[in-house]
Amino acid sequence: MLATATIADLLATVVQNRPLTSDVNILTIECPAIAAAAKPGNFVNIKVSDTTQPLLRRPFSIHNVEGDCIELMVKSVGKGSSLFCNSPVGARVMVLGPLGNSFSASGNFETALLVSGGIGTAPMRFLEKALLAEGKKVINLIGGRSQKELLALNLSNCRFATDDGSAGFKGTVVELLHSELAGFGEAESLKVFACGPNPMLKALAGFCREHRLACDLSLESVMGCGIGICYGCSVELRNPDGTIQPILLCKEGPVIQAERIAL
Repeated sequence: MLATATIADLLATVVQNRPLTSDVNILTIECPAIAAAAKPGNFVNIKVSDTTQPLLRRPFSIHNVEGDCIELMVKSVGKGSSLFCNSPVGARVMVLGPLGNSFSASGNFETALLVSGGIGTAPMRFLEKALLAEGKKVINLIGGRSQKELLALNLSNCRFATDDGSAGFKGTVVELLHSELAGFGEAESLKVFACGPNPMLKALAGFCREHRLACDLSLESVMGCGIGICYGCSVELRNPDGTIQPILLCKEGPVIQAERIAL
């Protein structure tokens, strides 16, 4: 898990806004400095203008980088994200980033298992591209409550799980991972990368510990500032000696090794 490079706070332009579902859009923002420095797992904090009241910045994983632009997968869940989700082409937003640490696409493993739930697929396109460039085999395991929640745009080798059985495996994405493990040879080295709701990540952390799987998790939290000033993203992690230590996720995360999750 790597730290970010120089952080920029830029007034940037929305150059494309593509609806993906009824409440999820892919926004393309032109910001060359951030695009050049971004790594898979990094996020940006977006300040959306509002004429009625000030809004805190909203954190979004970097979905992809293309040239001078970054792409963000945005789900409309509240006032700030709804405003941003509906930004017209040409809109100007303040973009702070790249923030946080990052996934590492290199390492002593052959196959990467990308486990995501709902909007947790947001960082996976950028990560998959980096893994493929390193010669790794990539399998995407994607979960949701129903088929409508499965987001797999531009991801390859996808296998699905839904709680209601409307698509793919009936059950959770962690249960899907369990069922898939039998298909790998004992000599095949695996690593899990995951993003999604924190209850899912906690269950996955326990599963990976039990099965001795290396696993990096991208955790979710409120990140009003993104640089460790507001203390809104404090989470508790477990140290190697078993003691519990609070950290600021925006500074030491969002990518955390599964073995540090306090179960």
